Amino acid sequence: MSISSAPEAAILTSMIDVNDPAGSLQRLAAAYPGRVVLSTSFSWEDQAITHLISSLGLPIGLFTLDTGRLFAETYSTWAATLEKYAVRIDAFYPEEQALQAFVGSHGPNAFYESVALRQQCCHLRKVVPLKKALAGKQVWITGIRAAHSPNRHDMQQLEWDAANQIWKYHPLLHWTTDELKAFIKANGIPANPLHEKGFVSIGCAPCTRAVQPGEDFRAGRWWWEDASKKECGLHVHAS
Repeated sequence: MSISSAPEAAILTSMIDVNDPAGSLQRLAAAYPGRVVLSTSFSWEDQAITHLISSLGLPIGLFTLDTGRLFAETYSTWAATLEKYAVRIDAFYPEEQALQAFVGSHGPNAFYESVALRQQCCHLRKVVPLKKALAGKQVWITGIRAAHSPNRHDMQQLEWDAANQIWKYHPLLHWTTDELKAFIKANGIPANPLHEKGFVSIGCAPCTRAVQPGEDFRAGRWWWEDASKKECGLHVHAS
């Protein structure tokens, strides 16, 4: 954490109540108008947070990273979300010339060839657009949940992202999957149908498959790689 951000930690922490994500979002939005954003991939988690933001009329921006390789079902969920909530969702895309050069040199499916090429693809399609989306913002809302992975059980709801120089808040960190599904059903929230087909974590179509019973949450992402290398660069803990 940078020295400049340290005093802010206590202020932000005082706004967050683990049992009241809606109230926490309200307080953050009031404290940093125009500088709080939600990144949505239209997952169950992101859809639930979008519902809270919309139903409360909060001045929190929404954005998504359109890699150009998303599932058709993801685009359909995106469209359904716009129709239901009438919110603005800004889309950020890969830089055209850099992506064109990468595909020209390595082909459209280079990510299968090596971890390095897959990480480069993720960097071009996700990390660079993310930095553009977060520029000038103070708080980044995410749909991360502890249930997703054992290494997230000790995470804090509020953390400093040194790589992007921004605060990250995970309002649903301690929600169970059953709680999340019940919330979505009770509120008629549009949901990506792939979730009900075994897709727990939904990313790009060529890099995501359904998870089999007993498999880890991340097993469906980059399944051809060693489990220790499964990171796209969006959620890193650089100091």
